[in-house]
Amino acid sequence: MNKNKLFDFAIGNPPYQDDNQGDGNKTFAAPVYNVFMDGTYTVADKVELITPARFLFRAGSTPKDWDEKMLNDPHLKVLSYEVNASKVFPNTDIKGGVAVTYRDSTQFFGPIGVFTAYPELKSIMHKATPKAGEQSLSDIIYTQTRFNLTALYAKHPEYRNILGSNGNDRRFRNNIFDKVALFSTTRATSTDIAVYGVIKNKRVWRYIPRDYVDMNHENINKWKVLVPRANGSGALGEVLSTPLIGEPLIGYTQTFIGVGSFDTESEAQAVFKYLKTKFARCMLGILKITQDNDREVWRCVPLQKFDSTSDIDWSQSIKNIDQQLYRKYGLSDDEIEFIETHVKEMN
Repeated sequence: MNKNKLFDFAIGNPPYQDDNQGDGNKTFAAPVYNVFMDGTYTVADKVELITPARFLFRAGSTPKDWDEKMLNDPHLKVLSYEVNASKVFPNTDIKGGVAVTYRDSTQFFGPIGVFTAYPELKSIMHKATPKAGEQSLSDIIYTQTRFNLTALYAKHPEYRNILGSNGNDRRFRNNIFDKVALFSTTRATSTDIAVYGVIKNKRVWRYIPRDYVDMNHENINKWKVLVPRANGSGALGEVLSTPLIGEPLIGYTQTFIGVGSFDTESEAQAVFKYLKTKFARCMLGILKITQDNDREVWRCVPLQKFDSTSDIDWSQSIKNIDQQLYRKYGLSDDEIEFIETHVKEMN
């Protein structure tokens, strides 16, 4: 036995979250399984635990530096992963599934790095995921439109007591249409900014005077594609929920992300097609294991050129674009078959 450890082996199912913490509405419970995992590693050389698997995908609410530490631990490996936690724990919904991990401080397994549940997906990942120094689609994903608070408060100081962070929150939050009465159902002037959002689970357009909008936002003056910030369940290959091409001078709330900041409509059209390819959504599925569709989960999707200099002919059908992408990244017949059978088609 290691003289610094109390046990040779430890096996367990630690508590997953602290139900006594969280906000007043009980919509959030802080994870604690990471604390138990760290603690167990200090008392035993060999540790086998079953826990939520979200940390394997850098998802969930465990500290991001802890996620990175685990994924780069050469003594840790995954023995088993189940995306549907109810198969292991009946009537239990654990977003992202559960994993059985094994850590042996006396053995070197090599870092997990990026975890995938399928061997075919792992080989595709190694071929197509952007290498160091290369860009991914996450590099051109931008969050919600923002207020010009100086102009807003100059005419409407009452909103200092309504917007978050003591009036310093510039973001067009999910519920901003309900909180700020300056958003109208029709344009009052030709310069009003159209904003895409959701009210009572229905997508709607609202309009706000241009003066109150931060016109320095990354894509407010550009072409982009709008995609829901939360989509599906995290199942590999699921469809994206109705992406939309956004023209210049169109904004969006926190319910959406904006992909791209382009000078031309044709580039936005190319991105629109790319997002619908089976290839891109397969690569998205490497890190997207919950509803969360935010910037970080797109990190494994390689960025393409979307203008006339691209090595992809974006004028082709989505099916033909997929074939071009398969050739570009040298995918084998088995890998192509995996994508074609696991990823749903989008028209």
